[in-house]
This record gives sequence, C-alpha cells and structure tokens, in this order.
Amino acid sequence: MCPGTTRRGAAIVGAGMIGAVHRRSALLAGAEVVGVLASSPQRSLEKAGEWRVGAYASFDEVLADDRVDVVHICTPNATHAPFAEAALAAGKHVICEKPLGMTLDEAERMAAAAESSGLVATVPFVYRYHPLVRELRARRQAGEFGDWHLLHGSYLQDWMLDPHASGWRVDPEKGGASRAFADIGSHWCDLVQWVSGETFTDVLAELSIAVPTRPAAGGASFTGPTGDAGERVEVRTEDTAALLLRTANGVLGSATISQVAAGRKNRLWFELDGSGGSAVFDQENPERVWLGGAEGNRELVRDIGTGSAEQQRLSTLPAGHAQGYADCFDAFVADTYAAIDGENPEGLPTFSDGLRSARLIDAVVRAAGNRDWTKV
Repeated sequence: MCPGTTRRGAAIVGAGMIGAVHRRSALLAGAEVVGVLASSPQRSLEKAGEWRVGAYASFDEVLADDRVDVVHICTPNATHAPFAEAALAAGKHVICEKPLGMTLDEAERMAAAAESSGLVATVPFVYRYHPLVRELRARRQAGEFGDWHLLHGSYLQDWMLDPHASGWRVDPEKGGASRAFADIGSHWCDLVQWVSGETFTDVLAELSIAVPTRPAAGGASFTGPTGDAGERVEVRTEDTAALLLRTANGVLGSATISQVAAGRKNRLWFELDGSGGSAVFDQENPERVWLGGAEGNRELVRDIGTGSAEQQRLSTLPAGHAQGYADCFDAFVADTYAAIDGENPEGLPTFSDGLRSARLIDAVVRAAGNRDWTKV
C-alpha cells in the first residue's frame, strides 16, 4: 500500500458492467476505490457521483495519483496494451480484462513488461474460482481420472442473436480480429487447460458470421432494437467458432463457441473423459458436477468443509446457498491483492496466462484463414 495509508488504493478505468463488477470486488477485498475514468468526462463525473469517488479527466491523471496502488483496466480491447504498459511503467499493479492486446505482438510486449516490472499483473479468468472447478483440478492432480482420452464442450450465449445488437466488440479496430472466440472461447480454453493440465498446441478452426450487417456502434456494448434506425455496417468478426484441438500429449479436443445460440445466456460447459473416469462442469449450474465411471455415475455437490483444500477455501456458504460468478470475481480480486502483499495464491491467472490465451486466439484466426491444422 502507499505510504501513510491504511487501505490499498484502486482506480477503476472503464465504467460499464464489468467496471462495476471490479469495483464491488475491490471494495469487498478491502481496497479504497479512489477514482474512476470512464469513456468521457461527463460519464466519469456521473459514475464518480454514483460511486462517491473522484473522477479522472485522463489516464495520465490516474497514473499521477499517488493514492493508486492498483489499476483495474475494464475498457475496450484496443486500450488494454497502452493502459497496462503505462500503468506498469508508473509502478502500478494491474488487473486487465482479456484479451491482453489486440494482437499477439501486443500481448507479448505486455507480458514482458509485467515480468520485468516485478509488479502483479493479472487477467480475470475467473471461472477458475468456482469451488467445484478447484475440486475437479485437485482430483485430476491426484490421478482420479487417469489418462485423458478427449476434452470437449462449448460456450454458448445469445446476446448477439438480435440483428440489431451491436457495440464496440463488433468493430475489429476496437475489439480485434476475433470476437466470439476471443471474448468467450478464450475462457473455455483457459479453464479446460487449467483443470485438465493439458496445453493446446494445434488447432483446426472454422468461423462464421450469422448476422452480416449490424448497426454502427459507438462506445456502448449493446444497441437495442432502436439502433437499427441508423447506418448498418458490414460485420467482420465471427458470431460462431467450431474448433478441433490437439494437446502437447496428443489428446484430442473440440469446442463450439457461439454468441447467437438462442436461449443460452452464459453456458460454459465442458466434459473431460479419461481412462479412469469423466468429469462434467456447467457454469450455469456450478453447484454440482457430474462424475462418470464405468461402474456408475454420481453428482458432487459443493459444500463447506468438504473436498479439496481449494474447494474448502472458496466455499463460503453451506450447500443450498448458491455461489456464482460474482463470488468467483471477488475471490480472484482478493487473490490478486494477496499476491501484491507477497502471497502466492493457487491458480491466480497472470499476464503469462493472458499471453497463452493470445497465442491461441492468434492461432484460431490463422487456422480459419488457412483451413488447416495450425500450431499455437
């Protein structure tokens, strides 16, 4: 913490939905949110009044504020690299939304900057923080599932199903060359690799666009039906992705990614099939996991005081009192702050994990272009 203060100072850069999530988690972790920088001076003042914090006029003001120990970067993808690199150079710890950068080169530069700075720099792959995800990983480490035969699943949403939906993510100049895979497929791949212990090294990918034109969008993340009244622009980033994957150990995998799957809100689902058993996790039903065996199947229910040490650490409520995404985010931010204090929390996703994800995003885009197996 800064000299003379009793609480860690945090600045929130970006005031949309995810910025509010970061703020909540920072407060619960004991930080003082000292200021916010939004998409415009007016928006910064509005959000500062709502949150009862200071309003920054520029990112330079964030960096110049000696009260700020850690910067939460919750802005469109095109700003991630310049903001994170500047914050690290100014001696600030960083939590940066993924993807790390617009390109693999940017992500490599950011990871190198974090490594050389000696500061804590993390990426919110928060699905790692579901207690039963930790339980599955612990059981894999103990050898319960044997050798993997197949890793498969999907991540399905429907928030882009409406042809009038739009936003900065649709624009490759603001969001990058990939949309659906970079936005949500990256979460699926990070989680499956982390739980299984495997690393994807080769990919075959097909991408498709379901809605060929959408309303031209400004800074908003979503334009409702009335947004269709204005100019429509050609969509150049994918709505869906279908992947075949291969790991360094030769294990095959498959994943289906969509942001236009009607009725699916945030269904990250995976099944890991091994020689000794299988495991299924569904993010929309995270309080139970399915364990498959040749002699019979069973369900495991999250509870306090049971299972692996990590499940017990992250289970804060008794069974029947559901924990979910917000609890995961809270635990992730708390672990980031613990790392700033010199601890080494289990499974904390850092910029090195963000770089691994960026390499996979780059490979998926290349594979879709050359329509052949592509090295990650």
